[in-house]
Amino acid sequence: MAYAIRFHQTGDPGVLKYEEVAVGDPGPGEVRIRHEAVGLNFADTYFRTGLYPAPLPAGMGVEAAGVVKAVGVGVTHVAVGDRVTYTGSPLGAYSTERVMPAAPLIKLPDAISCETAAAMSMRGLTASYLMRRIAPLQEGDTILLHAAAGGVGLIVAQWAKLLGLTVIGTVSTEEKAELARAHGVDHIVYYRREDLAERVRELTDGVGVPVVYDSVGKDTFAASLASLKRRGLLVCFGTASGPVPPIDAMQLALSGSVFVTRPALADYIADPADRDALSSELFGHVAAGRIAIEINQRYALEDAVRAHRDLESGRTTGSSVFNL
Repeated sequence: MAYAIRFHQTGDPGVLKYEEVAVGDPGPGEVRIRHEAVGLNFADTYFRTGLYPAPLPAGMGVEAAGVVKAVGVGVTHVAVGDRVTYTGSPLGAYSTERVMPAAPLIKLPDAISCETAAAMSMRGLTASYLMRRIAPLQEGDTILLHAAAGGVGLIVAQWAKLLGLTVIGTVSTEEKAELARAHGVDHIVYYRREDLAERVRELTDGVGVPVVYDSVGKDTFAASLASLKRRGLLVCFGTASGPVPPIDAMQLALSGSVFVTRPALADYIADPADRDALSSELFGHVAAGRIAIEINQRYALEDAVRAHRDLESGRTTGSSVFNL
């Protein structure tokens, strides 16, 4: 028997239930994995609330790391005893043990612990494609990064400095500003009490930035658009405050012939070769100490309700994990 967090209806964090579950043997193309650490991501709340539909009852979570305990027929890229990590469907990562498809599994190098992997697989791979696949950034460019003290934000900020970029980061508190600065953010904007677009124009001599990375969504969309330079790119990769409003194509023209994209990590790691390239670069930076993974919240699996409440209230910084 194993334990898992499941939900039988959508709603607030109280719908999450800690349950005993049976774990069978892996079928063709599957593995049984014993988790050592599980990642807590804001995207988890989208499934819980029903923003991302899932057949009910459902498991929770899409990111974890652990040890392969059994493999099914046809599985060749991992073996029993391998330490692995993963991010992506199907739901069910909030569990001590599970059977799942083998295809998403990424073998861990010795230098990366399971806890670190669970804290960074989704965030780190997201940062990896944002920095390496979205836009042709050049040394000396300035970017605007929302939620700069969040799990993705802290990794993007460090990666941006490796590329020679100047980072304008938005935060909501002094504590988060201090954390963001410590990880490479050059200029802080308190987006809830400052005119964001005006501050960005001041910091860029009236030009604006070539790329905005926005994981907040509804509350920052208009200001993000207004912060772009002519023909700039707004990357809407999250919706922490709610979905972005409908986009009028003429609005993009009037804003300087700007572009908007709403990327999903799944589309950047669907090809195993792309996933291996992005993860290899990420693991290399982390193993060498060029990028630090901040695990600032640790929870027991049975504390999932509290973890979700902390996450949605903005009380978390950096990455959060469940240790098993």
